[in-house]
Amino acid sequence: MALVGRVFRCVVPKFAFPSSSPVLTALALPNSCNRYFSKSWTETYKRFSSSIPKQKKETVSVHFTDSEGNQYSANAKVGDNLLDVIIENDIEIDGFGACEGTLACSTCHLIFKQADYDKLPETPTDEELDMLDLAYGLTDTSRLGCQVIVTKDMEGLQVSVPAGVSDARGPS
Repeated sequence: MALVGRVFRCVVPKFAFPSSSPVLTALALPNSCNRYFSKSWTETYKRFSSSIPKQKKETVSVHFTDSEGNQYSANAKVGDNLLDVIIENDIEIDGFGACEGTLACSTCHLIFKQADYDKLPETPTDEELDMLDLAYGLTDTSRLGCQVIVTKDMEGLQVSVPAGVSDARGPS
């Protein structure tokens, strides 16, 4: 039976929701609705939800050292950038990430150890290099935190935050 072009109306009574949950399950659908669909369809779409549950991301520990020698440790979700890691872990670094990761400043400038820098999966883009040219304390292992994506290989990564902050956006 082809389902293309057919509209079906299934009424689900309010009492079918256990504990007022917004999630529908195959058990909550009345049989009158299931008869319109093949077994493979109902097996594939057993559960309906008004929201998609977030999957837990893997995390790695990253350590930041500011210009005064203070060390901060953070749990970084694989796939996030280092700017987001600092923001989500409430690490207070004055002026850090002023453009909120739009690659419009160099305030999220970070310095990596050479071995860690060599392990980074991506090389800096031309746009990132242009912003880094405006950063204070530029080194051969400098990157912008908003451009470095956390990977599983970064477990125990140690990163330094330079003393000066240069906001390439200019005065507001």
